[in-house]
Amino acid sequence: MDRFVSRKRPRSPPPPPTTTDEDSTDLKLALLMSLFPTMALDTLMEILVSSNGCVQTASSIIKAQTQNQIQSGSASPSKKRAKTVLGNPAIQTCLPSTSPTTITRPLTKKGQTLHLYSPSSIATHTPCTLIHNFLPPSLANDLLTELLSESPHFTRPHFQLFDRTVQSPHSASTYVSTPEDHHSHTSEYTYGGTYRSNVRQITPHMRTVAAKVQHTVNEQIKARGPKLPFQSPLEWTPNAAFVNCYAGPTESVGWHSDELTYLGPRPVIGSLSLGVEREFRVRKILPVDTDNEDENNGDDGGQISIHLPHNSLLIMHAEMQEEWKHAIVPARTVIPHPVSGTARINITYRWYRESLHPRYTPRCRCGEHTVLRCVQRKRGNRGRYMWMCYAGFAPGKKGCGFFQWAEFDDDGEPVWGHREKGSSGDEGAPRLRNFVEDGVWNGDEGEVKGEVV
Repeated sequence: MDRFVSRKRPRSPPPPPTTTDEDSTDLKLALLMSLFPTMALDTLMEILVSSNGCVQTASSIIKAQTQNQIQSGSASPSKKRAKTVLGNPAIQTCLPSTSPTTITRPLTKKGQTLHLYSPSSIATHTPCTLIHNFLPPSLANDLLTELLSESPHFTRPHFQLFDRTVQSPHSASTYVSTPEDHHSHTSEYTYGGTYRSNVRQITPHMRTVAAKVQHTVNEQIKARGPKLPFQSPLEWTPNAAFVNCYAGPTESVGWHSDELTYLGPRPVIGSLSLGVEREFRVRKILPVDTDNEDENNGDDGGQISIHLPHNSLLIMHAEMQEEWKHAIVPARTVIPHPVSGTARINITYRWYRESLHPRYTPRCRCGEHTVLRCVQRKRGNRGRYMWMCYAGFAPGKKGCGFFQWAEFDDDGEPVWGHREKGSSGDEGAPRLRNFVEDGVWNGDEGEVKGEVV
């Protein structure tokens, strides 16, 4: 081990390890990759082995090696090459984060939670992109202040679960662009089988920020690679938003995938975090072969924790809703934010497709709007979409058991979406207005350039 630090023998033994012997090598490697995302995987493995599997010791070695390289930056190239030949593993610029096949085995196991901090590690091991310091600081604080003043008007939706009426563990509200959209949203759109009365018109700062969110999300979609089957090739244009308020460390939201009814297959969502930092947990949904296997045992593959600080944008890409679940877990304590205290505000910007307007979606035998879901667990039908009755989730109602397979083309458009423009079927279903319309993000100035209506 001494050859990684210096030629001197250490005066005292290394500090005790912070990881347990039960932690897998994969988990320890993932922790090191999160801390040192630009290092080659084989280099991290060599240092970890030489440290007897201790992550803390390996981390100290890497930091010392980095400092040695900085101090010896003026050394001749021949001397640097000699050190490498002698076996001293130099820090490399190989980017494992850009090659998802670098690690072929899962990073987490049942009962484990892996904490990822660097955007590169998050992009590699989850279907998410994390961008820190997304907005100019003053704009982020103004938006937070604006939404904190809105939050007393938020509500906690009720829903029925196993014959019990339960309340959401955090408050929220839906935002749309115009008064016309507000009327449409309260009278036609349903969520989980119920209409929502608490729909609000988008605030000035929310609209300003939407321009940058739209621009950034579309850039990241292109950078992510080729589109997936059922993913829309069209530009992502947010026209609805959910704003959530977690008023203290115990407020949360359980494991779920976002409802696809108006988003359609393979949706992309831009999620902006403001205020106190909270943990965003994700876990991959593992398929099962038979009906006898426990579908509720969803933690077989372990969890990944992404820490979302103030003024960070998390983009949930097209793989997310069909193949993963996510949650905001309760925290014991949080570090108060100077503006919001212990509260976190979260805006999820969404694109509702015109072809999935509620006037087009099937109705169940109850006469209610059906909900679009994806088969996530059963291996035989995994990835297929279905329309289902969700009336039984509304307090005081019972469902009819309606079920119908949903059919989409490769771009995620439903069969009734292929209409001639201006046909009578389209006249009765007005589209939701985009939050941006003709507005264009004007760089770091934090303004929208152009007309915004």
